[in-house]
Amino acid sequence: MPTRARASQLQLSVTLRHIDLDRGERPVLRDVSWNIRPGQRWLLIGGNGAGKTQLLKLVSGAVWPKPTGRQLRRYLLRGENFDAPAGVSDEIAYVGAERQDRYEHYEWNFRAREVVATGVQRTDIPLRALTPAEDRRVGVLFRKLDIATLAERRFLTLSYGERRLVLIARALASRPRLLLLDEVANGLDARNQARFLHWLSGTARSAMPWVFATHRLSDVPDTMTHLLELEQGEVRRSGAMRPAHARELLRQDSGAFHAAGRVAGKTRRRKRRVLVAVRNASVHVDEAHILSGIDLAVAKGDCWVVHGANGAGKSTLLRTLYGDHAVAAGGSIERDGIIPGVPLEKFKLRTAYVAPHLQTWHQPKMPVMEVVASGRYASIGLNEKLTAGDRKHAERALRRFGIYGLRHRTLAEMSYGQARRVLFARAWTREPTLALLDEPFAGLDRATRADLARRLNQWLADGGSCVIATHHREEWPAHTTHVLELAGGRAVSSRTLHEEQQT
Repeated sequence: MPTRARASQLQLSVTLRHIDLDRGERPVLRDVSWNIRPGQRWLLIGGNGAGKTQLLKLVSGAVWPKPTGRQLRRYLLRGENFDAPAGVSDEIAYVGAERQDRYEHYEWNFRAREVVATGVQRTDIPLRALTPAEDRRVGVLFRKLDIATLAERRFLTLSYGERRLVLIARALASRPRLLLLDEVANGLDARNQARFLHWLSGTARSAMPWVFATHRLSDVPDTMTHLLELEQGEVRRSGAMRPAHARELLRQDSGAFHAAGRVAGKTRRRKRRVLVAVRNASVHVDEAHILSGIDLAVAKGDCWVVHGANGAGKSTLLRTLYGDHAVAAGGSIERDGIIPGVPLEKFKLRTAYVAPHLQTWHQPKMPVMEVVASGRYASIGLNEKLTAGDRKHAERALRRFGIYGLRHRTLAEMSYGQARRVLFARAWTREPTLALLDEPFAGLDRATRADLARRLNQWLADGGSCVIATHHREEWPAHTTHVLELAGGRAVSSRTLHEEQQT
């Protein structure tokens, strides 16, 4: 038997026929049929709420289809058929936001090398020491993904993008027969995105099938062979496709992020009342020294963009401004109106904070109305029963972000993108004067990114102030006034937008 044919027998084949899936008694997938075969490399696309994540979970065995009497879910491995994923689930590696968020939720702060080692053991937490051969396998993966410098770092001290690369290495350590990648390029800077795509390009001769879900044109790998597009839970197109055609389907106009309010941004009057400022700020998280000597003052009317490579310290800076991390001795932080004796919560109550990890902290079964209403108190959930005032403010925020119709659902019924809109509404329930936004558009489709950017630009035009961290130039708000670049936890450049444009 030829080597490639033998290798194909060792990989999983998946057959889905007439699959329906409900979440919270609401239809998510309808009449989905799909074949995944060894050697195929699938791109999975579709808008937020189309059902991409739920489809990948269904393939992995994390969720079950609705019993209709006609559905078929079959797995073929080594010539043996399985009518359910239970017999092959260990052979399927799934990487996505929920897997990453689990470490934050349970505070699993293992060293990165230990996290990757759990892939070898196919467990969530380390259970035993690795054999010398297993340890070498882990080391090879760190080198292959060019993340060897992260091996001894604690997982929760890593940046969002660094964590994602470690979890990709973990998935590969399990030597899967099928690899499911759910928006895994989110949060990666240009260098790490290139590393990831380079690794994907190396799978061209492998029989292992993979599925890669994405919203972004720049993420389309040259090695893809097939495309599945979902629209409102149904298959819109499926089959072999060239990368160029896939890119055309995902083509977007980045100008939509800049057009609104450009002129207004130049002419509006700005007061120089400082809302928050750090001076010579150094910040430690657990054992890691993340920020060093940062100086930043955000005045009313300012819109700061913070950018830099994964691990530069962007998220830590925003969490420090918000009050989640303290500034070390020798530095200082000042917040408008917060003096000795005034609780920090008063600053948080007038500050909108949106970050990916917040989706981890809310219980999946929590009603959307309660999640949004909790923003009035800058709390996770409500300590008391929902009041009429809570409901009024929550409904106003839901309308502001175009999701009033989702108010009776739970977070478990939301797609990742819909949940991000809920976080925006939660943050704006208290009518903030300052917004701290950490990669706020990550995981969102083009239409949702453009819509939220338009709403953000309008709020800035009306006098709001903002600090936003992003890897993507097209996501800079139209009213950007200043740009801060971080590298290795230090500020390497701090300029006005005009100065940035002149360089």
